[in-house]
Amino acid sequence: MTARPFQIEIPDAALADLHERLRRTRWPSEIAGSGWTYGTNKTYLQELCAYWADEFDWRAQERALNRHDHFVRDVDGFRLHYVHARGRGPDPLPLVLTHGWPSTFYDFDKVIEPLADPGAHGGDPADAFDVIVPSMPGYAFSERPAVPGYGPARTAELWDRLVTDMGFQRYGAHGGDWGVLVTGLLGWKYPERALGIHRLVGGIPRAAPQPGESDEVRRIRLAEGSGYGHIQSTRPQTLAYGLTDSPAGLAGWIVEKWQAWSDCGGDIESRFTKDELLTTISLYWLTETIHSSSRLYYENAHDRANRIDGRIEVPSGYAVCRWLSQTRDELANGCNLVHWTEFERGGHFTAFEEPQLLVDDLREFFRPLR
Repeated sequence: MTARPFQIEIPDAALADLHERLRRTRWPSEIAGSGWTYGTNKTYLQELCAYWADEFDWRAQERALNRHDHFVRDVDGFRLHYVHARGRGPDPLPLVLTHGWPSTFYDFDKVIEPLADPGAHGGDPADAFDVIVPSMPGYAFSERPAVPGYGPARTAELWDRLVTDMGFQRYGAHGGDWGVLVTGLLGWKYPERALGIHRLVGGIPRAAPQPGESDEVRRIRLAEGSGYGHIQSTRPQTLAYGLTDSPAGLAGWIVEKWQAWSDCGGDIESRFTKDELLTTISLYWLTETIHSSSRLYYENAHDRANRIDGRIEVPSGYAVCRWLSQTRDELANGCNLVHWTEFERGGHFTAFEEPQLLVDDLREFFRPLR
């Protein structure tokens, strides 16, 4: 099926409904002085939602998003949305970038143009990529699955078919969060086309050992931070009702992860502006996809097809951040590791936090594979 150009055009009525719901939010009480200890801080969330209702300009963000070339294409009977930035160089290499949760294609907004047109961004045109950024099934403008089975393995299958439908016979792949697994599956299942895979393991500050902390206390603390994953892996539909009905509830669910998982030292706006945070949150709200995105956790947990049961032979690279809970040997096990980079800045959202670090590492990794 041929690609169809796509423009993001949210109806005015959807924005009016959002603003009305925000102004009618019923706020819970909070333990005084608790900060982010119990979850999303109420004072910050109220400030963010007030800005969302009264100052955030979705139309300006929409125009910025539409500066990229967006497309939709039916792939194996499933509608995929993706950004395609054609490379400007002598022989651009197709590169598929896979986002995670709670993220969208927007996570790669700052790296798309430098990767596609390195000559205009301080690089060598020989490093140009044909950048392809699909929206995961059930995320943003891709179709919301109506049947079970759309886990990481199915996503990798759709990605491979998307790229070949676009006319490319060989490609590279990169991903973080869920993109780590999807990218690994591309290298494992399609070695004849995936010439190399690069994965970002974005460290999470809460995973770092604290001075004087016992192993038992650290285990409890880490378990507290992973509760979202347990409920999304077991009862995502129950969670969906509140998050689909309340924009403040949705913002609270998402922004806590961006605060906890980024290299922000507890100050989320030292890394992200309100506009950046709300663009991601708005993409979930305005496309009504928080429930379909969360189901990816359930699909992954309930289908062994999403496991990599063998060695990945294609050249593999890792970029890792501080607070990493795995060793190099653990990550290298089961893959042909040829590239390893340790970032001293950035966290789970490095493509947004430190885009130049990621751009440079991708250029370096893929250079000998072209």
